[in-house]
Amino acid sequence: MTSVKCVVWDLDGTVWPGVAIESDTAPEPFPAALRAMDLLESRGIVNSLASRTDPSILAVVHGNPRLADRFVAPRLSWGHKSDAIRDIAATLGIALPAVAFVDDNPFERAEVAAVLPVVLVLSPDELYARLDSPRFAPSVVTEDARQRPGRYKENERREEAGRSFEGTRDAFLRDSRIVLRVGAAAPSDLDRVVELVERTHRFNSTGEHWSAERAAAVIGDPGWLVAVARLSDRFGDYGMIGAAIVERPPAAWRLRLFTVSCRAAGRDAPVAFLGWLSGQARAAGAETLRVDLRASEANLEVRVLLRACGFDAVGDAGQGAVVLSRETGVDLPAVPWLSVVDSSPFAGVEDRA
Repeated sequence: MTSVKCVVWDLDGTVWPGVAIESDTAPEPFPAALRAMDLLESRGIVNSLASRTDPSILAVVHGNPRLADRFVAPRLSWGHKSDAIRDIAATLGIALPAVAFVDDNPFERAEVAAVLPVVLVLSPDELYARLDSPRFAPSVVTEDARQRPGRYKENERREEAGRSFEGTRDAFLRDSRIVLRVGAAAPSDLDRVVELVERTHRFNSTGEHWSAERAAAVIGDPGWLVAVARLSDRFGDYGMIGAAIVERPPAAWRLRLFTVSCRAAGRDAPVAFLGWLSGQARAAGAETLRVDLRASEANLEVRVLLRACGFDAVGDAGQGAVVLSRETGVDLPAVPWLSVVDSSPFAGVEDRA
């Protein structure tokens, strides 16, 4: 069951009463809708808008202090709501099964359900009744998760800066001063590691569940490495965006799980993270770096990434997974706009990936 990462709201009759474009005054939002939005944000779930109305109504939203800073990637137009939801998910880098759509209109709900059957479609009352269900209430909510809505808003500023930048995309990325800090996880990172494993699907190599107890057992075990990656740039801090759970016998390190938040994928952070892991394996004397990979409908991008990075199938990992492998002596593709900093206690030298 996929956890919801984004709730897309209709406006008229859902967020506020009546039809805003037909009103002489700006409608006031429903208290129940505001309470739900607050609760969702506290759990790291972002709010967006898909409304069939004149785009000028967005100024009404922004002009209401109770709504002004709540929504990321809002889409107001006379087009189909299913198209708007698809665009919102693509903009945020969220898979459609992690999206819920809320609308008071049965016709609009039916349209979205027919075109996007993987999206969770609800009336407002159905949403309010399900807020404490597992899809909306993760067992652990980390500080990274609570910061997620604000980080999506930071990303909107990044995208706007990119559109106005006079130069190539590579030049903009270099100008962004992107830094990836990678190192061994500390016990205090445990909850966020588990959260990443559970909530990330597009860049998750196996989709395997790791409980907090299971992950805690390998953090600090000399036969394992639990590595974490944090990303920042001149616009702000992404927080912890990646985790790798690595079994490390002497000759061939093996990533039992590799996962990176989709928020960081566009900066080539997954490639740089893999490069750091390969370098660590090489320094420890391992000749190969292996990855367990279980294909799913959601993780096509990580499969393409691993192939592009030179990983080839070498065996069967069981339970529908295969083992991919590459030599550690061969460098991964360079990411010239991203600085990699080894944050392990024994490191202090900045490297380039």
